[in-house]
Amino acid sequence: YTNTPTPRRPHQPISMSGRSSGQVKNRAPAPIQISAEQILREAAERQEQHQLDPVTKVHDAEECQSYLRDRRTNFEKNIRYRREQIGNWVKYAKFEEDNKEYERARSVYERALEVEHRSGELWLRYAEFEMRNEFVNRARNVLDRA
Repeated sequence: YTNTPTPRRPHQPISMSGRSSGQVKNRAPAPIQISAEQILREAAERQEQHQLDPVTKVHDAEECQSYLRDRRTNFEKNIRYRREQIGNWVKYAKFEEDNKEYERARSVYERALEVEHRSGELWLRYAEFEMRNEFVNRARNVLDRA
């Protein structure tokens, strides 16, 4: 008695007529073996490079206000058409936070909570925003409301 496994038959696809399409003819290994690492590396090389948004240079206060107004208009438009997508709200609030407009960011979060008050992620992002900017009492209030 030898302890060798019995050879298993390869999976045979079924053709449209219901009969099997036949046996595998060549079971020899391929002459060039490719590792999973090589496949992943090639896939990464073939992907298109992520393009960053162009940098906008602002020269004076009026131009800055115009730029902010245009960006806010775009965010509002995105929210109007995709109201239930939390990512749009969070990006808008993050934009306001980056521009040190904390009251506006809070307003965005509050409006988002009116749309989707059951989203734990949204409550968490709101609280993290408050903590990141060292508004600890406000963060506690947000967490209590959640």
